[in-house]
Amino acid sequence: MPKPGTFTKLKEQEKDLRKNIIIEAAEKQFASKPFHKVSMRDIAREAGISPASIYRHFPDQQSLFIEAFYRGTKGIKQEFDTIIVESGNSSIESVVDKFIEYFTVKDQYFRMMINFFLTGPVDPEMFERLTDIERVMLDQFDILFQRMGAAENVRYLSQTLFAALTGIVAIFRSTPDKSSEEILNHRKRIAQMVACLFRKSLEKEK
Repeated sequence: MPKPGTFTKLKEQEKDLRKNIIIEAAEKQFASKPFHKVSMRDIAREAGISPASIYRHFPDQQSLFIEAFYRGTKGIKQEFDTIIVESGNSSIESVVDKFIEYFTVKDQYFRMMINFFLTGPVDPEMFERLTDIERVMLDQFDILFQRMGAAENVRYLSQTLFAALTGIVAIFRSTPDKSSEEILNHRKRIAQMVACLFRKSLEKEK
């Protein structure tokens, strides 16, 4: 006879599995189209379920976008925590390399981020929550630049680095004559040049 709570656990596992399927479907839709052009019906079709099933887990399109976007950027935050916050020997070279690698391999999250920046939702609460995620990455860059000896304009440096790395991933996209590995390596080489420029600039100020 099943132990008490067994069926409850199975129901919870089934609920979590269904929720993950919805989030993965949302990621694909939000990565390919601007936020305001993605409907719950689109996501339901992608997930192979009814729109009503989505509303059992997410009250609206905005909450689903936030959940999907947060899940994607949580990974890069954890990576940066390891190499910037927890490590006393972090380098700008290792940071830019990790940024490029993460958003190249997890391209769907990068596309979501770009779609948000270009056609961000007008809802103030949602906008604030999403920009909070961006601020977390900038805060980590701040720590990096402070350790490199930057005393002034640290946030400007962080914003410039973030913009440069985002631009590298956006501009150097896949082409028919290059493999995904070649694209990744090319992006990394450009990013290392950016890191070198930042390091030389800060060394001149000392």
